[in-house]
Amino acid sequence: MIYLKVVGVSIGSLAVLFILTKIIGNKQLSQINMFDYINSITIGSIAAEMATSDKENFLVPLIAMVIYGLAAALIGFITIKSMKGRRFLNGCTTILMDDNKIYLKNIKKARLDINEILSQFRLNGYFDISQIHAAYLEPNGRISIIPKEGFRPITPSDMKLPLEQSKAGVIVIVDGKLLNDNLKFSSVDKKWLKNQLKSEGIKDISEVALASLADKKKLTVYKKNSEKPKNDYFE
Repeated sequence: MIYLKVVGVSIGSLAVLFILTKIIGNKQLSQINMFDYINSITIGSIAAEMATSDKENFLVPLIAMVIYGLAAALIGFITIKSMKGRRFLNGCTTILMDDNKIYLKNIKKARLDINEILSQFRLNGYFDISQIHAAYLEPNGRISIIPKEGFRPITPSDMKLPLEQSKAGVIVIVDGKLLNDNLKFSSVDKKWLKNQLKSEGIKDISEVALASLADKKKLTVYKKNSEKPKNDYFE
């Protein structure tokens, strides 16, 4: 009987978690603030406790889950509607470095040290601090960097090149299976696709691991390959 109770309560808690997630909204881990992080851990802990507890009354933790979820949704609504509320609840962007000046007070206020900041610079591809014009600590804990003009990547607009807007590639074959709806969306037919595969030396669709059709009918094909690389480049 206890096992049936655990199964039933677990399914119920998962359903409640799903509903609360839909109410709160989906965010990537890099986008959540400290409150969202703590709140999500708390809700998950309550759900686990509710599923494994041998107490008969699971209504109390269920109510607690709903309160935490609604509180998170309310705070999310406030941060969307009110700039002052957003700054109070989520915090503001902090200037760490700007125009050859390092703001030590802001660094201490953010509970960071110079070595942590230099590490973040290196992770972003800047091993020489002289290449950086400005650095900001975002409310989600990530560091944004503006490189000096001579060290930023060159863009086609810098070279004044005429460009056409590119479109996302459409996957037409996955693991030897043809995606007919995607093929129709790309305005090509199966005969055209097979001819393209033949020109690549591929006799049958089952030989293809992945195929993507980009704008202007540019087909990119990856054949199935059971070989193992001779070296692991990342060890």
